[in-house]
Amino acid sequence: MDLEKIGKFIAKMRQRNGFTQESLAEELDISNRAVSKWERGICLPEANNMAKLCELFHVSYSELLSGKELTKTTQEKQAEQLLAEFSQVETAQNKKFLMYENVIGGISVVASLALMLVGGFGEQMSEPLRAGLIGLGLAIILVGGSFCLKIETEAGKYECRHCGHRYVPRYSSVYFAQHIGRTRRMTCPKCGQKSWQKKVA
Repeated sequence: MDLEKIGKFIAKMRQRNGFTQESLAEELDISNRAVSKWERGICLPEANNMAKLCELFHVSYSELLSGKELTKTTQEKQAEQLLAEFSQVETAQNKKFLMYENVIGGISVVASLALMLVGGFGEQMSEPLRAGLIGLGLAIILVGGSFCLKIETEAGKYECRHCGHRYVPRYSSVYFAQHIGRTRRMTCPKCGQKSWQKKVA
């Protein structure tokens, strides 16, 4: 996806439709800096702003994301290509988030164990300090674990072993499910069957 090309197209369509950067920013209820970043190819508009831009400029999503005006036939082909690109980007982002989960989980476990060991075996410490260190260690593992579970729930999808349906479950379903690593025993919302469902990015 060519951000610079998309940015130039946004600038071209903005001018064609009689907007300045300031008036477009006001119309979208955002800062001038955001419009400037789009047009310089630094970043893409968020999904809700893309919809508004398409409406204001009378262009399709395919045209906006390809950075040029398209015929109807070309738009259909471009839409398929863009969906494939978005799928690749989403998969890469999910893998990155799941890697963060591993890092955060590892740090939480190490920090928690260190605090509890110091608190448990620190003979020279007062009882309140020892209890405080052990309590802090438990708090770190609980907060870190909950945060990791939240990442795991929202990054990627779980795949039903029975029907192949992929979905994002509720946090509570993931929290209370039996699990081995990132494979959890849950009920599929589509077929209603309970099975060991694997996390897929």
